[in-house]
Amino acid sequence: MQALTEAVAIDGFWLLVTAAAVAGLVRGFSGFGTAMVYLPVAGQILTPFQALTTLMVMDLIGPLPNIPAAIRTGHKRDILRLSASTLVALPLGVLVLGLIAPEVFRYGVSLISLLLLVLLMAGVRYHGTLRPPMVYGTGAVGGFLAGSVGLPGPPVIMLYMASPNPSEVIRANIMGNLCKFPFSPSSRRGGRFFACPA
Repeated sequence: MQALTEAVAIDGFWLLVTAAAVAGLVRGFSGFGTAMVYLPVAGQILTPFQALTTLMVMDLIGPLPNIPAAIRTGHKRDILRLSASTLVALPLGVLVLGLIAPEVFRYGVSLISLLLLVLLMAGVRYHGTLRPPMVYGTGAVGGFLAGSVGLPGPPVIMLYMASPNPSEVIRANIMGNLCKFPFSPSSRRGGRFFACPA
């Protein structure tokens, strides 16, 4: 009970609760976006590791029912390419997270989220064929961002939302890539897990 009292006493607690609720609604409708909604707010109130830890707790169970459908519907090779390159680049991002100041984390999360929103609203589209090197590169950028600012989704979302693939394949590929983060062995820092969902 004392821990709950201390949590409620944190400046900005109700703002965090509101951000978490809105992030959950966005995740429910789109299948991604939790981190893009929650982290810009949480980064203003919590330390980077606290923000990522609370995100992991929020996003640990929610995506599980979607994993079988994402694997069935998505392009399995793309999901594997994204996942492999993401997991290779993730430790470098975690290293950077440990070195950067909390202010850099706060601004980085906010700017990356805003940039993705602007690009999607502007209708930026990739009309070419998604070749393996592009998918690997996108996964690597996502892995680095996952470790450094907790946002693996923006590069992957941008690549697939801009692709000519059907919407169910786009959602499945994004979900298939993002659902691995709460369980990644690379997502440990100082004996504590932190998550990097979208």
